[in-house]
Amino acid sequence: MSIFHRPENAVLGDVIPFYDEGVFKPFYLRNFRHNRDKDHQDSWVMLTTTDHVHFTEHDTKIVGGTGSVIKVDGVYHMFYCTFRQYPERNYINHAISYDLDTWTPIPEDDFRSDDNIYSPTHWRDPFVFWNEEEGCWWMVLAAQKNGPTQRQGCVGLMKSDDLHKWRYCEPLYAPMNSNCAFECPDLFKWGDWWYLIYSSCSDPFQTVYRMSKTLEGPWIKPVIDTFDSRCFYAAKTGTDGKRRFIYGWNPTRETDERHFDPQEYPGQDCNTFDWGGNMIVHELFQNEDGTLRVAPVPEVLAAFGTEKTQQLKPLCGEWNVEGSSASVSVPHSYASLIMDELPETCRLSMDVEILADTAQLGVALQVDEAFSQGYYVIVDPWRRRVEYKTSVRMTERGGQMFPYEVEMERPLPKETGDRFHVELLIEGPVLEIYVDNRLAMGTRMIDFSGRRWGLFVCDGAAKFDNIKLYN
Repeated sequence: MSIFHRPENAVLGDVIPFYDEGVFKPFYLRNFRHNRDKDHQDSWVMLTTTDHVHFTEHDTKIVGGTGSVIKVDGVYHMFYCTFRQYPERNYINHAISYDLDTWTPIPEDDFRSDDNIYSPTHWRDPFVFWNEEEGCWWMVLAAQKNGPTQRQGCVGLMKSDDLHKWRYCEPLYAPMNSNCAFECPDLFKWGDWWYLIYSSCSDPFQTVYRMSKTLEGPWIKPVIDTFDSRCFYAAKTGTDGKRRFIYGWNPTRETDERHFDPQEYPGQDCNTFDWGGNMIVHELFQNEDGTLRVAPVPEVLAAFGTEKTQQLKPLCGEWNVEGSSASVSVPHSYASLIMDELPETCRLSMDVEILADTAQLGVALQVDEAFSQGYYVIVDPWRRRVEYKTSVRMTERGGQMFPYEVEMERPLPKETGDRFHVELLIEGPVLEIYVDNRLAMGTRMIDFSGRRWGLFVCDGAAKFDNIKLYN
């Protein structure tokens, strides 16, 4: 069982969702990093799951970058990308299989950009689907449209009648506002709306989406156009025809590539985010206005079956503690309460009510008895956001390291009021936070483990009900 799947001795990269014969079969890019040898080579790997908790793996032996898988008349078609040097070019590749076990590449189907509409060095991540309206196959892909500035990122478009020969077309979406190609595009229709999902590795470094009533656009940018934090990348969706899920990855932080603080800090919480890590899966929902939101997968929540009784110990502030509920009023100060040790894998759940005009409230994780070292999930009602901070920045040295106020933040949806539900899922260093079944924020807690958790309120009043920890 794995809440945030990661392959043994490797990391999980871009997920390629696929559903077939009653089973979810998402593929992903496996990267062994320093564990790579003759018996451990990077490749596409197929997962099978019915609940997004239990997974089995099958190596396809296909080596390449992100793409898509479709099934046509009993034949499976894999489209992926490869990277060639001297000169640097990206190629789109095609392979077929009759059993999802053995894949046969078709080299004569390989093609690169046309160098006319598109840049020659960014041409990857093909997503293929049948366009019923036009009666042909469409391929959208990560590309850059040639233009007068470096801001050339776009979602490219190709069309085909037979999945073998492709016609170059003007980009599906080219706002000309980004320095990077729009990676891992995904395109689907839900009700009256078309949705275009892609990821940007420049600004913002996140997965975003656009929506339109037609494939011709205009492609509308929603007020909240992201699904999760910076720790949810290359996300794409998959459906069984009834439910839709979105799959991304939470990056490791094993490398101090940018040397934010190489001399003074011995841990990894300040390190650069790497490519690849653990798989994160959210269930995707459509709001009445057509916008999208994510929530935890119910089967994942249900996997935490054993509730562990917590001892609620107030540290400061006049807390009212009754069973699994705690409330406090500190209109001009800070209140904290500490509970038991956090298991390595667990689920925290609670209902929250803000009882007065309140500056901040939240949950402390892997915190010490002094409530000074750990990780802090902060709800900021005044600024309408959820924040994440480590104790690294809560020191003089931390203030010198970080030229910004928070380490990670997500906007609160307008629907979230003074009462909301909070879920926190933890597996090893990976943390995923859900608020009100509308907001998700993922991150990593690396340097502190085996410690306790607690609650806090700053300059205000709040009540926490149904406080539960599940193993």
